[in-house]
Amino acid sequence: MDFSDVEKLASLSPFELKDALIQVAKESDRSMLNAGRGNPNFLATLPRHGFFQFGLFAMTESERSYQYMENVGGFPQREGIEERFAIFIHRNQDVEGVRFIAAAVSYVRDQLGLSAGDFLYEMCEAILACNYPVPDRFLRLSEIVVGKYIHQEMIGKHPFAGRFDMYAVEGGTAAMTYLFNSLKENHLIKKGDAIALGMPIFTPYIEIPHLNDYQLVEVEIDAPPENNWQFTKKELDKLLDPKVKAFFLCNPSNPPSVKMSDEVLEHLAAIVKKRPDLIILTDDVYGTFADDFVSLFAMCPYNTILVYSYSKYFGATGWRMGVVATHEHNVLDEKIAKLPEPLRKELDERYSSITTEPRKLKFIDRLVADSRTVALNHTAGLSTPVQVQMVLFSLFCLMDERDNYKNAMKQIVRRRKAALYRELALPMADDPNSVDYYHLIDGEALASQMYGRDFGKWMASRFRPNELLFRIAQKSGVVMLPGKGFGTPHASGRVSLANLNEYDYANIGRAVRELAAEYYDVYTREKGGKSKPSVAAPPAKKKGRK
Repeated sequence: MDFSDVEKLASLSPFELKDALIQVAKESDRSMLNAGRGNPNFLATLPRHGFFQFGLFAMTESERSYQYMENVGGFPQREGIEERFAIFIHRNQDVEGVRFIAAAVSYVRDQLGLSAGDFLYEMCEAILACNYPVPDRFLRLSEIVVGKYIHQEMIGKHPFAGRFDMYAVEGGTAAMTYLFNSLKENHLIKKGDAIALGMPIFTPYIEIPHLNDYQLVEVEIDAPPENNWQFTKKELDKLLDPKVKAFFLCNPSNPPSVKMSDEVLEHLAAIVKKRPDLIILTDDVYGTFADDFVSLFAMCPYNTILVYSYSKYFGATGWRMGVVATHEHNVLDEKIAKLPEPLRKELDERYSSITTEPRKLKFIDRLVADSRTVALNHTAGLSTPVQVQMVLFSLFCLMDERDNYKNAMKQIVRRRKAALYRELALPMADDPNSVDYYHLIDGEALASQMYGRDFGKWMASRFRPNELLFRIAQKSGVVMLPGKGFGTPHASGRVSLANLNEYDYANIGRAVRELAAEYYDVYTREKGGKSKPSVAAPPAKKKGRK
């Protein structure tokens, strides 16, 4: 590869730059190892077995109607559905997934206090996808079940008063898209407003505010690696500025994969008491991989919008399933109610086609309407079979009182990180807040650990942004995403610990160490040492190059 092209690619999003790195890796003399994207290579099997068995039961319900016609069924019937389900379970009890759905219905009835018949009917109609999502925001009983799961995983034992509303969406990315749009449409953010971003952060949160649609001013709230990727009080105190309208963050962070410490959570809660008008959006997709996770939504429910996706924890990126949650009493509704009268009349007109009392419409219901440009609100809502799988994923974890699945997920990613460091021949730092879904390989820090600080500084000064990533891809076939694209302060590579096998991470560690050793040979030669370099010296930086 002509490394003069590297600078031309520097402006690309990490996810677009990945394609160029993959091409270089494919041209190497080693097998490509794509550690860039975070799509897990593991998935939850039992709730999927349950989904397909529930589908078969639903088909028997449908086929009770129109039996005089070929290949035609009807809607399931509510009357007698519990008895027919019991017969289905008895006849198929040895089939994988059948006992799970029997237990799930029992849990819904006996632990959640819901009608088993109503639940079965809702699930059958939903999995057959024979009706529109009604209610459009979330199917009625499905919202209750998923709400129990969200409370368990995001709030835990933390004291929490009141209820929260949820909107089932097409994954965390849809949640982001809808939220940015509805915040703008409802005049909660406007062109020129300052919003704070907890850095590092998922790249689209950095890119979207700059789009012509929004034109927002970004204020960076840094969580430096020197502070174990925790926000400092000095950085968080930037939120005390009333010009900052909202604070968006990922917790655990992406890509450092570190959850906020209790101290940071408490300081943020104290800031919110001084800034009761502050809007917070917390993207907690990796929270289920953490030990004893508590979301900012639990700490500051009145001010916080929660985004959660099922994609990573359940290996369900193709399902596109997630939720947006807001407390029943929240700052968003209060701010809309206090808008100047001309703006309130404008919003009355916007939502007048879907309600006779638009001023009583909650923000989360405006979010649903805006997701379908208001006029198509009657066809809004997440695909109903997706909602069924979401419910079964939720029940799977609610019934797993020993956290067997959670412990297995943690073990998978942590063993992979251990394999990486074993081949790097470096000690692995012990951080109780580390989640280990991703890991950042900081070139300068690793070089310093291996061969001393002077060599680390030499490495940092010798290469252009992302050049080391291309050289690693070319030399070893390993693909990593640039950490700087996520707002990290230093040049680094993001390694997903989710999408390759354990031995692959050992190979990545070995490849990185080999490359560092070869450049150390170059370094010692330049410094007058006797080591003979095993590769040609990398091109020196041109004068004036930034």
